[in-house]
Amino acid sequence: MNYPEKARRVIQLEIDELQRLHARIDETFTQAIDLLLTCVRSRGKLIVCGVGKSGNIGRKLAATLNSTGAPAVLLDVGDALHGDLGVVDPGDLAIMLSYSGETAELLNVLPHVKRFGIPVIAITGGLQSTLAKNADVVLDVHVTQEACPLNLAPTSSTTTTLVLCDALAMALLEARGFQSEDFARLHPGGSLGRALLTRVSDVMRSGSQLAMIQPETPVREALQAMTKARSGAAVVANADGTLAGVFTHGDFVRAFQRDNAIADQPVRALMTPNPVSIQADKLAAEVLATLEKNRVDDIVVVDAQGKPVGMVDTQDLTRLRIV
Repeated sequence: MNYPEKARRVIQLEIDELQRLHARIDETFTQAIDLLLTCVRSRGKLIVCGVGKSGNIGRKLAATLNSTGAPAVLLDVGDALHGDLGVVDPGDLAIMLSYSGETAELLNVLPHVKRFGIPVIAITGGLQSTLAKNADVVLDVHVTQEACPLNLAPTSSTTTTLVLCDALAMALLEARGFQSEDFARLHPGGSLGRALLTRVSDVMRSGSQLAMIQPETPVREALQAMTKARSGAAVVANADGTLAGVFTHGDFVRAFQRDNAIADQPVRALMTPNPVSIQADKLAAEVLATLEKNRVDDIVVVDAQGKPVGMVDTQDLTRLRIV
């Protein structure tokens, strides 16, 4: 039995259904986003409700909405009629998922949700179903064929529903102007949160950890300053505090190979002028991109006036798990 071929068949069937879904996205989708946007901007909640496989997808939709700053609650249909309807308030919006649109448990809850006078978005494959007829907006997820060889197990239909839910969440995210910094505030515990919340000033070396010298400083003293700061580079600043360059251990090695009597020479002759720099208030994640783009290991940190205040190297980012 050719199992890879069977896998490709399933995947292709689902791709075909997604292409059909793609082709029928129209102004109805815009109407749904408008309703969602109005609800969120007015501080309402998005009440997500589904049963079985649709309930599982609804749970994922609610999680995605919450993680992108759109407050959502998953309403369990089994508990809804026994007190959990208390979570629904005027000003909320209901997103109800049922492929057939005739799921009994969901329809039992529908009239009680409607009594709150809140909009209902139906995600269903049954355009003439009871759910569709009682919804304010109907999003069509019908499929011509399930990927199941018996055409029974929900496969293509769950995929189209899942993808449409993702499209809703992402379009709403863009409509609200949600940015990476907003995402990070809701995910402070992960590496992404650290990368997006941490500023250059939080990770840079400063004070006793920063070797700061002047252009006329002899190489001998520059190396001593670097050793004291346990750094592989020294920031070279002019007398007025402006950035003049950077002197690295690599600069020393290359110069020493040419002339081993350089200890008393000023670093001005050996330093790299106009080095790569970044402002202290930038995101730490931008440091990595700058280091990779310029193929350097150290980057000078400057303030708003362009005066050096610190330094960051790749080891700092690794140590703090920014990369």
